[in-house]
Amino acid sequence: AVQLVESGGGLVQPGGSLRLSCTTDSLVFTSCAMGWYRRPSGKEREMVSMITTTGVATYADSVKDRFVISRNHSDKTVSLEMTNMKSDDAAMYYCAIDCDSAYDSGGYYGRYWGRGTQVTVSA
Repeated sequence: AVQLVESGGGLVQPGGSLRLSCTTDSLVFTSCAMGWYRRPSGKEREMVSMITTTGVATYADSVKDRFVISRNHSDKTVSLEMTNMKSDDAAMYYCAIDCDSAYDSGGYYGRYWGRGTQVTVSA
């Protein structure tokens, strides 16, 4: 199974900041787009932000100008810096990868999910 190690969830106050990280292996990191989805309680899972292998990032409208996604090649990690957090940001956050070449990724094709990390926004 693909290894996606998530970290950084927790409790944050409204207006505060939190950083999520997702680490994977070299083949996956260099060949798959990576990013984050979230599932608020009682709602559907939604895309938060994704970044391609070349560094092109996309964001949900609800997080633009507040969240920044980045890739760190040295430790094979994609991070999501979340600032000015709101109660609507509370959710289970899932690391996601989109692989379009099983050959390049070491056998993975399609979308894969991490186990998730909980983010709670509360005063």
